[in-house]
Amino acid sequence: MASGAIAHPLASVLAGVHAASCPTELNFHCHTTCSDGSLSPEQLGRQAQAIGLQHLAVTDHHSTEAYDPLSRWLVERRAEGQAVPTLWSGIEISCLLEGCLVHVLALGFEPGHAALAPYRQGQAAVGAPLRAAEARQRIHAAGGLALLAHPGRYRLPFQRLIQAAADLGFDGAEAFYDYGMQPRWQPTPLVCDAIDALLTNLGLLRSCGTDTHGLELCGR
Repeated sequence: MASGAIAHPLASVLAGVHAASCPTELNFHCHTTCSDGSLSPEQLGRQAQAIGLQHLAVTDHHSTEAYDPLSRWLVERRAEGQAVPTLWSGIEISCLLEGCLVHVLALGFEPGHAALAPYRQGQAAVGAPLRAAEARQRIHAAGGLALLAHPGRYRLPFQRLIQAAADLGFDGAEAFYDYGMQPRWQPTPLVCDAIDALLTNLGLLRSCGTDTHGLELCGR
């Protein structure tokens, strides 16, 4: 874990992530129509509120356009006295790690920070920003946390990728993920348990999220 991660306000939330945190308590991986999702930011917010989410981050691919409209919608509901989740900034970034194309979740960064400009263009970055090391540096420069998304989905073993990410100063990885893409989200046994144990041994933060692209926030 990078030295500044412990002081990050989101770190204490991620430190409490467990297998049952998602999908009704925490969701740090979901998509809207601002990338390849099916829900508008407001529709996603409405579902998040309805299921009682406590913390939420939208992680559209190479876009942060959902953050402002969703933030406004949540502020309006809060002003009406309604309970709403805490919204964290997020984006899903494609980059190369160990020569493998992976996805990185940037969470809790300063919205609009110039360091993340190469990743807000609607498509993968090219050149140096495509390297995982630079992606991590830019995420930290923007005040965010860098976590490897769904480490069990790539062509290289998650053990190798997580260790490589740790060596580069990443803050953690997505521990709980529905690799089976069930109708209702649930963490995949054994794989998620092994990833969780490895992250714990390395002293890294754990995240969880539905990776929703469809019309139901509790599903894939």
